[in-house]
Order: sequence, then structure tokens, then C-alpha cells
Amino acid sequence: MKLRKALLIFALILIVFSMVFTGCQKKEQTQVGIVLPTKDEPRWIQDQQRFLDALKSAGFSAKVLFSQGDSAKEKANVEALVAEGIKVLIICPQDGTAAASAAELAHKAGVKVISYDRLIRDTDAVDYYVTFDSFQVGAAWGEYLVSQVPAGTKGNNLYLYAGAASDNNSFLFFEGAWSVLQPKIADGTFVVRNSDKAIALKDKANLTRDEMAQIIGQVTTNWNFNDAKSKAEANLTAVDAKAKGTVYICAPNDGTARAIADAFAADKDVKKYYITGQDAEIASIQYIIDGKQSMTVLKDVRILVKDAIDAAIAYLKGSEPPVTKTYNNGKKDVPAKPTPIIIVTQDNVKKEIIDSGYWPADKFTGL
Repeated sequence: MKLRKALLIFALILIVFSMVFTGCQKKEQTQVGIVLPTKDEPRWIQDQQRFLDALKSAGFSAKVLFSQGDSAKEKANVEALVAEGIKVLIICPQDGTAAASAAELAHKAGVKVISYDRLIRDTDAVDYYVTFDSFQVGAAWGEYLVSQVPAGTKGNNLYLYAGAASDNNSFLFFEGAWSVLQPKIADGTFVVRNSDKAIALKDKANLTRDEMAQIIGQVTTNWNFNDAKSKAEANLTAVDAKAKGTVYICAPNDGTARAIADAFAADKDVKKYYITGQDAEIASIQYIIDGKQSMTVLKDVRILVKDAIDAAIAYLKGSEPPVTKTYNNGKKDVPAKPTPIIIVTQDNVKKEIIDSGYWPADKFTGL
């Protein structure tokens, strides 16, 4: 009897121990799910680490998944994160319109959806938008190019390029650039050399989305370096020497700017070029130092990530993030708080890039 009782007690101890051990081994719930476009670009790898480090420091669990350029994979990633019980989704959409179904899936599960860097379109399932002021990025390109034109001159050669038509930011960037460049195209200061749609619309200050799409369709780089270089080479082949000489180039980001700059630099009839960019990539900062790229727009992603994290934490704590502006996504006015931008040229590259700690000096030569 005593032995039986001892065995029973031992068995009960084992059961309790097993339950405690299983509970300890239970996987921690992921609170914040993050979906980024690709792990093949340094920008998104850096964002991944910043998100994970900052959220961990704030005491919240997070997981980052990558879409790898595939909207179907993006949606599958969101489904997987929702299944893990996330409360907040931060997503940088591969395709702004296609991502609507992923956002709606998350919203139906009670998840707060933060559109990160790129706006999810045509759905009301977006709670917040964390972005740089993309219109001001484009306006900064236009202002820079206009500032380089000799006073009173006419007929200056202008080449327009844009990002992917599937990315809503491409429209915002272009709209900002057009707001500054259009008056100078209309009065003859600039002549657009690579878009007959832009020429046809040169007297219209405010373009509809469809009209912008017509121009972007002709000058898109698809955010692809090879596409950008091929398009630039084709544009140069299609024009005569008078459309070259000194040229002004509105390029949509640093990667495409370098590709386009290389194409223009290789053309013997191009004597000088001014070219825009954005993102302050290491390679483009070196191009600026070397005089091969004229400017870039620094969008400090450290601040952008912090803004996204602050918004996520606000939702997790049951409050609301700050709002200073709204962006219409075709379905609703999405609350947002745009992050400031900084113009970087040869004149201030050391101050804004090195002294600010954005990139270390040993990444560059010639400073």
C-alpha cells in the first residue's frame, strides 16, 4: 500500500513537472509583425535590425518577414504573422494596391495596420502611415535642378525618370518634382527630351493621377538599376547632339541615379550633367564626393524606423500615434506624421553624412 501511494505521488509530481516545463517552453506570442520588401538590399536589412533591436529594448516581441518582390508571398507572410497573434502589423508594400488584401486580412483579425514608407492603396484597412514627405522629396529635386540653370537661359535639356508605377511613392515624388519643374518647362527654360506625354501636358500645373501615370509609364525605371541604364541609353540614342551638351536629369533614387549617370557620362556628346537622387546610399555618397552625382535627399531611416516603432507602441498601449498630415489612398485619408528630409551635396556631405553619424568616414575616399 505504501509503495502504491509513493508511486502515485511520484506520478503526480511528474505530471506537474511536465505541465510546468511545457508552459515554460511555450512559444512567446509575437506582438509586432513586420513585412519588408526584400532582404537583397542593404536598406531593408538595416531596417530589419533596427526594428528588432528597438522593439526588444522597449520590451516587445517582434518578427520580420520579407516578401522578396512577390505580393502573394507578402500576403502569406501577413497570414503567418496574424496566426502568431500579432497585435500590430508594420508593412512596406511591394505593390501598394495589391497589398490592400493583406491589410484587410490583418484588420479583420483586429490587428492595427501601419503602412511603412510606401502607402497601401484602395482600402480603409490602414490605420497609420509612416513616411517621409515624398512630395517634398520630389520638390527638392526640382528646386535643385532649377538652381543650377544659368539665369535667363532657355531650352535647357531636361530628362525625367520615375520609380515603379506600382509604388504610390513614385506618384508623390513625381508630383513634387512637377510642381517645381512644370513652370520652367512651360516658360521654355527646360525642354523635356524623353517624354512626349510630359511635353503635351507642359502647360498643366496640376496633373490628374492618370495624367501622371501616362508620363511615368514612359520614364519609369521600375526602381531597377539595369532598367534605368537601358532606358537612359535608349533616350540618348533617340536624340541628336543638341539634346545633349549640358543636361538636367531628374532621377528617382540613388541606385537609378548612378545607373543613369553612368549612361550619360559615357555619351561623348554629353559635356556636363546635373542629376538628383535620394536615400544617401554609400555608393552615391561616394559618387557625390567624386562629382558623378549632384545631390541626394537624405531620408534618415533611423528616424523613420523610430516613428514606426513609436506608432506601434502607442497602439499596443491602447493610445494613438501623433498625426500632422493625412494622405489619401483612394479610399480614405490615412493619418500620418511625415519625417523631415535633408538635401546633401558636395558642399555639406561631411556635415550631414559623416559628422551626423549616418555613415562612418572610413566608408569613403576623398573627403
